[in-house]
Amino acid sequence: MQLFKFFEIALVVLTLGSGLVLLADRLFWKKHRQASATLVDEEPVVVDWARSFFPVLAIVLVVRSFIAEPYRIPSSSMMPNLLIGDFILVNKFSYGLRLPITNDKFIPTWDPERGDVVVFKPPHEPDQNWIKRIIGLPGDRIGFHGNTLYINGQAMQYELKGQYVGAGPGADMTGKSLLIEQLPGRSHTVLEDANFAHPLGQGDWVVPEGEYFVMGDNRDHSEDSRFWTQTSFLPDHLLRGKACVISSNSQDRFCKGSFDASRIGTRIQ
Repeated sequence: MQLFKFFEIALVVLTLGSGLVLLADRLFWKKHRQASATLVDEEPVVVDWARSFFPVLAIVLVVRSFIAEPYRIPSSSMMPNLLIGDFILVNKFSYGLRLPITNDKFIPTWDPERGDVVVFKPPHEPDQNWIKRIIGLPGDRIGFHGNTLYINGQAMQYELKGQYVGAGPGADMTGKSLLIEQLPGRSHTVLEDANFAHPLGQGDWVVPEGEYFVMGDNRDHSEDSRFWTQTSFLPDHLLRGKACVISSNSQDRFCKGSFDASRIGTRIQ
């Protein structure tokens, strides 16, 4: 994920730099060339490059910062809904327009809802981008006991769909229990390991104002709010956006490995 941070900083610097070059040319350099009264008004190379690249850089910056940004799923923590190698698009304006690099919100839009799959910067790893599902909203009492999730004292209902069959990098999840978890107002699938007599990450939490409790769908293979030590909660200002659709799947970042076209366009629920 460090690559994303570097790209974000480089994109902002190059966009601002090329824009300043064009502004300086319009205000000063072009007038100086015209005053020289040469037969050929030849632009400096740096101005020519800025004129060529600035529109492209500006469009990419606006789209990535305020509309949608791509991410790649590196782990199994969100299986069975998101597989290793999935490329996803993240809606950047769902939870407010935020400045690039600093991620400061300057225009609020909507609040996260329970069950949303979100990309965020974890409090203990602020240079990385993680993806989990929002389980607890501000003020909620969250409990996790014996592989059962409790929200405000009410146990969530589960429907067993059978055993999961994985493939590729997720083949080691074959045999896990595939269940439908009924959250208030929506449902989604989760994986659980029936062989765990005493699942890890059990406990009770109260979600503070302005923060959220997040969990992975692969309940026994996810480093989420249940295990964070610095804080168990995700502050609102660390949200990056809402995961909305799978754009492709490849086992290699540059699509050199196996490619699964069947996942293109799959909505993330």
